[in-house]
Amino acid sequence: MNREIDLAFIKIHILHHAAEEEVYGLGLIEELGRHGYTLGPGTLYPTLTKMKDRGLLRYEHRIVGHKQRKYYRITPAGRELLDETRNKIRELYEEVMP
Repeated sequence: MNREIDLAFIKIHILHHAAEEEVYGLGLIEELGRHGYTLGPGTLYPTLTKMKDRGLLRYEHRIVGHKQRKYYRITPAGRELLDETRNKIRELYEEVMP
């Protein structure tokens, strides 16, 4: 159950950071690590692909240091979901925090 909840929080973090600026896999792994999440490419990249397939993220291929890298940004549908989720987080916070 903890893993499911963590994955939900990770997706919210991804949407938030992709709304702030372009993000890429390794950068997200490092950023999420600063928030206490330990995840590797085998978890992150399928998550990014699913979010892209659901229309929440879009990406652009770029060559960086002779390597291909995907840079992700939030879509309008992703922004709408993020806004809805923020409202739910506020409600939940007010309910569960003393």
